[in-house]
Amino acid sequence: MEFAAAAETFTEHLQQVRRLSPATVRAYRSDLRDLDGSFDGADLAAVDLEVLRDWLWKATQRGDARSTLARRAAAARSFFAWALEQELIDHDPSLRLVAPKRGRTLPTVASQDAMRELLETKQAAAVDGDPIALRDHAILELLYGAGIRVSELCGLDIDDLDLDRGTARVLGKGAKERVVPFGVPARIAVAGYLTRARPSLRARAETTTPAVFLGARGARVGPRAVYSLVADALAPFVGAETVGPHALRHTAATHLLDGGADLRAVQEILGHASLGTTQIYTHVSAERLTATYRLAHPRA
Repeated sequence: MEFAAAAETFTEHLQQVRRLSPATVRAYRSDLRDLDGSFDGADLAAVDLEVLRDWLWKATQRGDARSTLARRAAAARSFFAWALEQELIDHDPSLRLVAPKRGRTLPTVASQDAMRELLETKQAAAVDGDPIALRDHAILELLYGAGIRVSELCGLDIDDLDLDRGTARVLGKGAKERVVPFGVPARIAVAGYLTRARPSLRARAETTTPAVFLGARGARVGPRAVYSLVADALAPFVGAETVGPHALRHTAATHLLDGGADLRAVQEILGHASLGTTQIYTHVSAERLTATYRLAHPRA
């Protein structure tokens, strides 16, 4: 069987059966296309361990990050395990494929004081009732207050919000639904946006939408717009040139743990499938504690 055809069938399997996120499916499809172009011949059976090792070596020579190499190796292993299960090949050439271990990079996190100043600044900017300013303040409050992903925020519909209870129903990775709580500041900001800003934004569009957050033309706000909003808002407070919406999610998780929240409760709020994913935030809290100790303790 041709490698390209098998790879396309595999990525459809990832999307439709395993229900991986669109970003993961795109990454795996890209990795397998890159592998397909790295060896002579189009047949799936032409790939052996040496082909795979040479493929990763070329990626190393290009300067690909260790995380990228690890993902490529994972994509190859997953693909060939599936191909063997489907009896497209009679042996798995990726069994002995080893990629560099990922280096642990701690998430970018803003301090509680920084978040307070940021949100107060956005609140002040929305006092005059500008619809976009009201929306931006509500978005930042909800991203931080609920710790949700940008895709989850952009996908919110009016019926997903329960302002009386302070909860939002979101659709996370793998189409898994969960209900997340958010606090009083986010409730006030979102309520203010819904009553004072959303109607005027909705009037700018020719068709109606159930989306909570709308763009300047009245359509559902997109991830790029939210990315730009968060990047511009957070950069002065975290001292990083590149910072995205996930930084608010990292910050929310870290502040929950700093405040004494149970690790498994934070896992549920964030929608992590594995507790190990959530545990990285304990490292952030520990490092902050260590830094504080070194600055303040006379025997540090």
